Amino acid sequence: MAGGGNFVSETEQRLAPPGAARAEDSARPEAAATRRRWWPSPLTVRILALNIPALGILLGGSLFLGQYRDGLVASKIESLAAEGRMIAAALGESPAAQVEGPSFDRELASQLVNRLARTGTSRVRLFDARGELVTDSRGAAVRAQALPEPGRESWYGRLFGGLDEWILRATPSRERLPDYREQAIQLATDYSEVERALAGALGQELRQLSDGEILVSVAIPVQRFKFVLGALMLSAEGSDIEARVRDVRVAILQVFGLALIVTVLLSIYLARTIAAPIQSLASAAHRARVRSGRRTDIPDFTGRRDEIGDLSGALREMTDTLYGRMDAIEAFAADVAHEIRNPLSSIRSAIELLPRTEDAERRAKLVSIIQADVRRLERLITDISDASRIDAELARAESNPVDLVLLVRTLVEALGETQAASNAGVTFVVDEEGPVRVRCVEERIGQVMRNLLANAISFSPKGGTIRIVVRRTTREAEVAVEDDGPGVPPDKLEAVFDRFYSLRPQGEPFGMHSGLGLSISRQIIEAHGGSIWAENRVGPKGGVSGAAHAILGARVAFTLPLD
Repeated sequence: MAGGGNFVSETEQRLAPPGAARAEDSARPEAAATRRRWWPSPLTVRILALNIPALGILLGGSLFLGQYRDGLVASKIESLAAEGRMIAAALGESPAAQVEGPSFDRELASQLVNRLARTGTSRVRLFDARGELVTDSRGAAVRAQALPEPGRESWYGRLFGGLDEWILRATPSRERLPDYREQAIQLATDYSEVERALAGALGQELRQLSDGEILVSVAIPVQRFKFVLGALMLSAEGSDIEARVRDVRVAILQVFGLALIVTVLLSIYLARTIAAPIQSLASAAHRARVRSGRRTDIPDFTGRRDEIGDLSGALREMTDTLYGRMDAIEAFAADVAHEIRNPLSSIRSAIELLPRTEDAERRAKLVSIIQADVRRLERLITDISDASRIDAELARAESNPVDLVLLVRTLVEALGETQAASNAGVTFVVDEEGPVRVRCVEERIGQVMRNLLANAISFSPKGGTIRIVVRRTTREAEVAVEDDGPGVPPDKLEAVFDRFYSLRPQGEPFGMHSGLGLSISRQIIEAHGGSIWAENRVGPKGGVSGAAHAILGARVAFTLPLD
């Protein structure tokens, strides 16, 4: 029974000088790229570039607090209006209000306004119906107010306060308000809100002081019996409004600063957990490529249980397969050299003896030896070439649905007409239960069947029967070739698939088989995701060997996934 093997013809690549490979690789840009550190790496920069702009939205929000400021101004106006209505109501019902003649008793009105103005923080001015100023709370006695004890501002407060001022200077300022101007003799015509109040409506106005602060003014009509006696004007600076807006803006900046630090640290950590392992894997792959003859260990990150762990596991498996393939190439090259050396030595010896031989019969025998060894070399080279290109062909070939029953019947009909089958007088029997479809490269599976059938023919006794069984299991299709020959020695059931192993039938001349047939068959079947094995058919005592469980013949079977 013939054995089999595996061969890759491009062995000269493995024999290239290591120094030349290193010099060529070191000149390539990708060689330097594998030595790039994780920081600063393009991946780290990209992660930061994706995360930081989102924080810019938060920072940009601090520049657009107009709605918040408008709300504070509206609240300020409402507060002044409420205070003004209370004072106006008190004035309208007090003895200071006069329906006829002058609108107010100046002395009584001044006392009442100054007394009521002490309860608030606004400036109160009273105008009569003619638009003349009756009284102004600013002329009242100065009230003492304890200022808060100056405290030392924290460093981050000073930092973010300065940053806020810089941002305000760098950004366009809001729309400028009308300037506040106060005449020496104040009249209602100086203030539009007072004129509206004298007309019986609520008036309000925003102005800007010389120091940039806003001034909020509200004018309330003072009425008695539906008569408008005058207008009460309340005004207050908006420094507290700007302070509150600034506090909010500084708070946003502080949150932005903290979020920025956390985002940068987390981005760097994320980049390190991604970029550093990838760089380690890339460096290991580079070393494996340039270090000829030395095994390189790929870092093991499979414990991460993520995509990088999957990549690490795949690279480790790929590297192990690569080194296994290299070891197989070395062993195969040694086996090929050994197998070719034998017929070459025989041919050389015969050629050396041929000129010195006078006997014609002996010369003819030497020539026949040379011819037989040449044929043997031809078979070896053909099978070695076939084995060397199987992997590449299977990688490029496209699998198609194939009916194994139809394939087997076609091959049996073709082999039944061959000289080998005719001389052996064997009978082929196909045992099947209907179509069995698999997805495969039909030509290569046909090659496997031809190898198995050729082995069965060579080992079958004259007039024997070769039985081909094709059946389906739950997930696989199984094909078995059974013969009535002497079987396989039990300790050689696995060895028959080794390269150049040849188990010859009795009486067959040496060198009829290359010993690669079954090895090539295993290579093809495993490339299709199946398995192949050899076993003996056994029966009760009285078989070929006469043992307690006699060997009735050999059985070689293989499986393929169903389509």
